[in-house]
Amino acid sequence: MSTPTKGRSSTISEVVAPWSDVARLLRGGEAGTLVPVVIPKHRRRLGWLAPLWLGLLALLSGVMFSIRGDAGFFGVLAYLSGAFFLLVGALWWWRSSIVEIEQGTNGVLTRYGAVSRTLDPGRHYLWHPWSRVAFVVDVATEIPYSAPVMACPTRENVPLRSIEFFLKLRITDAVLFVRTIGAGNFDLVLSSAVQDAIRQRARMVQTERAYDLRGSDVADMQDLLNRQLDRYGVRITGCNIPDVQLPAQYQQHLATRERVAKESTAYEQEWGLTRKRRIDQLQMDIERAKKVRDARIVEVKASLNKAREQVAQLLEEQETNAQRVKFEIETRGRSGLIAAENEAKAQRRLAQAYRDNRAVLQYELALRRLEVGAELAGQAPQPVVVRTDGDGGADTSALATLLAAQLLPRAVALPAAERPSGAVGNDAA
Repeated sequence: MSTPTKGRSSTISEVVAPWSDVARLLRGGEAGTLVPVVIPKHRRRLGWLAPLWLGLLALLSGVMFSIRGDAGFFGVLAYLSGAFFLLVGALWWWRSSIVEIEQGTNGVLTRYGAVSRTLDPGRHYLWHPWSRVAFVVDVATEIPYSAPVMACPTRENVPLRSIEFFLKLRITDAVLFVRTIGAGNFDLVLSSAVQDAIRQRARMVQTERAYDLRGSDVADMQDLLNRQLDRYGVRITGCNIPDVQLPAQYQQHLATRERVAKESTAYEQEWGLTRKRRIDQLQMDIERAKKVRDARIVEVKASLNKAREQVAQLLEEQETNAQRVKFEIETRGRSGLIAAENEAKAQRRLAQAYRDNRAVLQYELALRRLEVGAELAGQAPQPVVVRTDGDGGADTSALATLLAAQLLPRAVALPAAERPSGAVGNDAA
């Protein structure tokens, strides 16, 4: 099958050709035309009937000669010629009934002009005189079809210069295809359906995003075309939009935008390189600072370990001194405690002695008191009681009063040391 030229619309048609050109036309097309259907020239003539009739006539002649009894040279010649003509007619009939269908194609067999069935690839024998292969249809090759659409308007109603649409189709039902539409009419139907689908897609796109149609997903368009062409026995196997051409003004506008985008991209790349360089420099500085920090950390750790060792050593020394002081204090304490205990024992003993001496002294003092009391009691005067109150029938005569007046001055004149303690009181009484 010929490949469609870019920018030109493909054409699908059917041609009439002899059997020798069927394979070439199906595979290569003709003059830039895609040929999926070939109508072979019918080579089955009824010329093979003439030898058969001549053979039958010769045999009948031989039979007539035999019946008349004159079966000589002419009778044998009639039989031989009849057999010869029958053999030639049979060979001619056998040879004209052979039909060879190319691989990848189907032959549409008709009888009396009506479609009978399809013939698979290979050799077939058509013994019926009025059976013939009316069409040879390519059902295996995917037919490439290009359909550029000119002046296709976008959403803003701006006509695009052209949209190139490429698809691949394959005939799935040869009988349905040739009986329903045919190759020539199918080209018109396919071109109309493709243009309608492309225009619908272009109406959904903004003009500045028209280039997005190139290589876009057209699965929905493929499904739409398959639904439309399924009734003709044709299947779309693949399609895409390879190229979109904008008007000149929009091309200049897009060229400017692309240039600005490229400059912006170049600036972004340059800025990215500069930023990366700065980031690398900062990372190097960070790594250097990390190394310095690690070295300082190592030094600090070493100093810290050394200080810890010194502190531990000092702590050990302090603990040793404290232990020594503790031992000294404990020794002194034990010595003082023993001395105190000894002194306490001595004091207790001394106190016991004091208590013993005090009891003796108290005994002696009490004995001395008793002795003094006994001596004083022996030297004490007898009290004189003078009652002058007159109560109770006492003597209140003048004589008694006179005697008292004489005795009192004597009692007063005695020295105080000689008077007993009870005497003064009695005199006062």
